[in-house]
Amino acid sequence: MTAPMAGGRRRVDRVLDPEFVAALAGTDLQTLSAKRLDAEQEEVDLSYVRRLIQGRIDIATAEQQRRSSGSTESLVDQLASILSDDNSSTTGSGRHLNAQPSRVDEHRRVVERVVSDVRISDVATLNDEQLVNAIDLLRRHEEHVSKLRRRVQGVVDALAAEIGRRMAAETEATFN
Repeated sequence: MTAPMAGGRRRVDRVLDPEFVAALAGTDLQTLSAKRLDAEQEEVDLSYVRRLIQGRIDIATAEQQRRSSGSTESLVDQLASILSDDNSSTTGSGRHLNAQPSRVDEHRRVVERVVSDVRISDVATLNDEQLVNAIDLLRRHEEHVSKLRRRVQGVVDALAAEIGRRMAAETEATFN
């Protein structure tokens, strides 16, 4: 996943453009709500990509552990346990996300490009050094996506705060 580009056409480009949250006080509520939904969807999509990468990290880490323990159990036989939520190597922000990922095929292709490198596609065939390098590469990609996601969360929070401020002011005006 490439870095956001000013003036870019992707949703992440629009959401992270400083103009997206400029002059919120002068923006009508309908536009604010639409922007918030747009930003929330981008957060969900980034969360999805991040989780796909984390799954690959978990698989590679499990292969490291399998080797160090001397286990002969197949990695494939362990997949359900490796990829379970209880076994995740990293945690999210704890934010509740109602939306479903959009553009699933596009996001899957992003992750497939990361892992399609023959150096990391089949962790069982890698030597120990290659496995360490593959995990490092995957973690760098996950970190990049996480940073983007945190920036998008800041946009969502700014929009939600402005909407909340307006609703509170409207409620106060109604009862006074």
